[in-house]
Amino acid sequence: MIHPNKNRLRRTMMFLNCQKPGLIKDPYIYAPDSIMLDLEDAVAENQKDSARFSLYHALQEIDYRGIERVVRINGLDTEHWREDIRVCVAGGADAIRIPKTQYASDVKTVDMAVEEAEREFGRPIGSTLLMAAIESTRGVVNALEICESSERLFGIALSGGDYTKDLQTVISGTGVELMGARQNMIIAARASGVQCFDTVFTNLDDMEGFEKEVRMIKMMGFDGKSIINPRQINVTHRIFTPTFKEIDFAEKVVTEIDEKKAQGIGVFTVNGKMIDIAFYDGAKRTIELAKASGVYEGDL
Repeated sequence: MIHPNKNRLRRTMMFLNCQKPGLIKDPYIYAPDSIMLDLEDAVAENQKDSARFSLYHALQEIDYRGIERVVRINGLDTEHWREDIRVCVAGGADAIRIPKTQYASDVKTVDMAVEEAEREFGRPIGSTLLMAAIESTRGVVNALEICESSERLFGIALSGGDYTKDLQTVISGTGVELMGARQNMIIAARASGVQCFDTVFTNLDDMEGFEKEVRMIKMMGFDGKSIINPRQINVTHRIFTPTFKEIDFAEKVVTEIDEKKAQGIGVFTVNGKMIDIAFYDGAKRTIELAKASGVYEGDL
């Protein structure tokens, strides 16, 4: 049985530092689709226990008003990740982000630990979803096997900083150095039916550059973007929400294909554009995205 939230709307995932309780107490006021509660890089080594304490109580006591709560645990090469998972599951996190994923076996290792924790704390087996962060050239090469490694896995995400270090280059602002990884990851995600998320844009003074990058990754096929500041939410949501013109065209495509199929007609035109069955899934996806974004008023 597919988890009901596996394919939910995730245009924005906003990182928040669990070491700072003030940051994680009310991020719902900004209305991102997901929050990324960080136990890894943002938390000092000697503050891991206090960050887990804050995380557990936030998960248990704060009403995040429907916003998905994802937790980035520490890497599998550390002493922290098993306890991170126990706290996530005990607190009732919606999903866990696995950092530095390189192999399918990394996901399977976490999958087994999550199931053990679900049994320990009486959570339904399979209720905690997973996502994998790809931060190395090896991870990019293995993206397809990572995507197909677990039924819990809802998506993969690019981490551009570590990936470019591994590629022996730097973030240039042009996107050229990330193009190969982005293309490979989105192809792997689509081939295996999971979602794909882009890396953060760290220059908060360059909102024009941020918008340009969001438009580009949407065109490439990404489902959303990791973000670091509430200022980046509205821009991303606006770009990922279908326009009324796109929704209108999608409705016509779906309706016409359904009608023409019953009449034995395979090819026809909508608004002067040649249409066949290959357009059906894309049009349905536009309508589903419009529904999830709260802008759909039709009856399909």
